[in-house]
Amino acid sequence: MTTAFSALFEPGRIGHLNLRNRLAVAPMTRVSANDDGTATVPMRDYYQQYAKGGFSMIISEGLYTDQLYSQCYQQQPGISSPEQADSWSAIVDAVHAKGSVIIAQLMHGGALSQFNKYRSEGPHSAGYGPSAVQPLGEQMKNYYGSGTYPVPTAMTPQDIRDAVQGFADAAARAKSAGFDGVEIHGANGYLLDQFLTNYTNQRDDKYGGDLKNRLRIYLEIIDAVRKAVGPEFVVGVRFSQTKVNDSRYSWPEQLEAAEEIFGAMRIAEVDYLHTTEPLLTRPAFQADSTAPDGPSLATLAKQASGLPVIANGGVSKPELAETVLADGQADLIALGTAALANPLWPQSVLNNKALKTFDYAMLSPIANLECADRYFAAAD
Repeated sequence: MTTAFSALFEPGRIGHLNLRNRLAVAPMTRVSANDDGTATVPMRDYYQQYAKGGFSMIISEGLYTDQLYSQCYQQQPGISSPEQADSWSAIVDAVHAKGSVIIAQLMHGGALSQFNKYRSEGPHSAGYGPSAVQPLGEQMKNYYGSGTYPVPTAMTPQDIRDAVQGFADAAARAKSAGFDGVEIHGANGYLLDQFLTNYTNQRDDKYGGDLKNRLRIYLEIIDAVRKAVGPEFVVGVRFSQTKVNDSRYSWPEQLEAAEEIFGAMRIAEVDYLHTTEPLLTRPAFQADSTAPDGPSLATLAKQASGLPVIANGGVSKPELAETVLADGQADLIALGTAALANPLWPQSVLNNKALKTFDYAMLSPIANLECADRYFAAAD
C-alpha cells in the first residue's frame, strides 16, 4: 500500500461531516432516470460503486428543483416532488452503507434547457432565463439535444421568486430523503450562472447591471435554502467561469469579481465552495502574456472566503491532486471523467494499481448508464 499520497488520504471535514479522505466524485449528468424523474436501480448501483471504491464524498448529478422551468435534460432525475425525493433514499442508503457521504446537487437549467416535460407548450420549447438572449453554441447531442438553443423567455420577478422557492423546497426534500447536504449549482452556464454572466444578463432591475445585482439570486437562494434545512445541514455552492456552451468566458471584473463573489459566500455562511474549471490549477485570470501566472479559481475561493473548497477540473493522476492539496490550494479534489473511467480510483491509488484513461466513447452516443455499461462490457 502506497504512502506517497498522504494529503489525498488525510481525513477531512465539511460542516459536521467527517470525511475519510480528500476525494470526492464530481456531479456528472447521466440522463438515466425514469420518465417521471425518479431514480432507478442502475443509478443506485452506479453511485454505490464510488463509495465502494473509497471516495469519501459523492455529489449527485444535477437534480431539477421544480415542475416549472428547471428541468434541463431528457431522463434527468429530479427532486421536485416527494416521489422523486423518496426514490433517492435507496441510493443514499447504499452510499452510506459503504462509508461515504452523498450531497444532492440542486440545478435549474434556465436558458440551456434542452427538454422539459412540464412546459405546457411542448418539451422542446424555449426555456426561461434572466434575459431573452440566445445561448451560445449548440445543444449537447449526448444529452438528447440537437440544433441551436432557442431564445429563452425573460423571467419575471415572480418567475425568479418561484425559482428561489423551488431550490428551498428541493433542499428540504433532499434532507428528508437522507442526503448529507445540498450543493447549489451556480456554475457551468445554467440558470444562476446566467444571472452572473454579463452577456446573458441584460436586466435593468435589481437582478441586473453591476456584479452585486447579478449575484443577488445566489444570495436569495442560499438564504431560502438555509431556512428550509436549518443551520446544521451542509450547504455548498458550485462556481465556474467556463460553461458547457462557452469554454472561453471569464469574469470581466477578474480579481474584483472573485473577491466579491467568494466574500459574499463567506458572509452567507455556506459550508463549502466547489470550483470547476478545465484545469483546476490554471490561473483564473491572465491579463497578458508577460504575466501568465496567477492563482487558480480554487485558490482565490479559499483566500476570499476562508471556507473549505472542493476543486474540480482536469485531474486524472494522483500526483496533481496531491500537489493541489499539499500546497493548500483546495481542501478536497473532485474527480469527474477520471472517476467514470476508474470507479475504484482511491483504492487503485492506495494499492499502486494502474489507472485507466478516460475515453469519450464511454459517453457515446448518449451519456447514460446503459451506453457506459456496453462500453465497459466490450472493453472487458
